[in-house]
Amino acid sequence: MSLAALLIAAIAPTVLADPAQEARARSLESEIRCVQCENEPIAQSTADIAADMRALVRERIAAGDTDTEIRSFFRQRYGDFVLFRPPFDTRTWALWAAPFLLIGAGLAAVLTGRRRPSAAGAEIAPEEGER
Repeated sequence: MSLAALLIAAIAPTVLADPAQEARARSLESEIRCVQCENEPIAQSTADIAADMRALVRERIAAGDTDTEIRSFFRQRYGDFVLFRPPFDTRTWALWAAPFLLIGAGLAAVLTGRRRPSAAGAEIAPEEGER
């Protein structure tokens, strides 16, 4: 029975004493991507690295770091990919602009296709109609 209690205590995250800090920790844990799972936030991941990252978030909050400082720490350590919402800068502008560029290219293709006269709509000369 004591072995089970130790395992549960090791797996369960430490709860911060201040409810505001606990809310910040949960919010940050849902914004940071697990580097092993890649499509899960560390709040939902069961990977060992995610547990380490959750503990690190809580340690840094307890030490007095701001949310921006914690995001910057993880971004410097793991790159832009670790954040679900990477910042807009010179390295990520294409990521942010891609949806708008693709929509614009699609609209341009549709409009260009509609403006071309179709062969079925062209008038036939009387001589060509008799052939």
